[in-house]
Amino acid sequence: MINHIFDIYGFVILTCIFVVLIILESIFKLRRSVEPKFKRIIINTVLAIPAFALLRFMLIPAMVWLAVQNEGWHFGLNYLYDLPTWSENIIAFILLDYGIYWWHIILHKMPLMWRFHLVHHTDLDMDVTTAFRFHFGEMFGSVIYRGAIILLIGASPLMVLIYEIIFEAETQFHHSNTKLPIAFERVLNKIIVTPRMHGIHHSIIKHETDSNYATIFSFWDRLHKTIRLNIHQNDVVIGVPVYHDATELTVGKLLQMPFTKIREWKDEGKMLSKK
Repeated sequence: MINHIFDIYGFVILTCIFVVLIILESIFKLRRSVEPKFKRIIINTVLAIPAFALLRFMLIPAMVWLAVQNEGWHFGLNYLYDLPTWSENIIAFILLDYGIYWWHIILHKMPLMWRFHLVHHTDLDMDVTTAFRFHFGEMFGSVIYRGAIILLIGASPLMVLIYEIIFEAETQFHHSNTKLPIAFERVLNKIIVTPRMHGIHHSIIKHETDSNYATIFSFWDRLHKTIRLNIHQNDVVIGVPVYHDATELTVGKLLQMPFTKIREWKDEGKMLSKK
């Protein structure tokens, strides 16, 4: 199932989306770049290799295995009622995304998990390649959390894989530096997370970073009042203020970062934002 759905269909879909976004963000650029793009592509790609290896060979198999086993256990919300399969799948998809919303908050609020998620936020620019910039250590915690969510929901193996593909596609989209027509993006943002919305989440201003946690459906942030919009993208400085020296953001140092003393977020972000 993983090979057929994720490796074949998923790979083709995600590759096509990546290529389209690379082209769009090079023509319709949302924010000014501060770092050479080729250098960032190399760093983000190398960082992505161990993370995606764990995603494909540990996280996805573990999640699908749990969902398959649970077809015999009948544990979780979807096994408490008898609805048409399509209804149960829609419920599972929505709740899986709600679970990811809370996982993202955990990544920011739990000091142990922030050590690993910090690597993602240290990118000095944000584009589609930032969607791959994750430390492999983040995947270990994700296995436990997402496995528990799958069991609590009672999601089917097929729904787990479909959600993962759409999750990856949306992650590429909202990290892209693509400038959409503002009127169109405002309408789209009523439903899903868009590049302007997620760009604010990557700001060096702390209260802006502590907002816009949703991955697919933007209404989770509206529901929990963690949404922040209407900030001009030219005023958004991407990154973490205490890690704004590009010479410290090499592949080797980023891989070591979670195992070093993590610097406290300072108000110097306000100074950087005015430069």
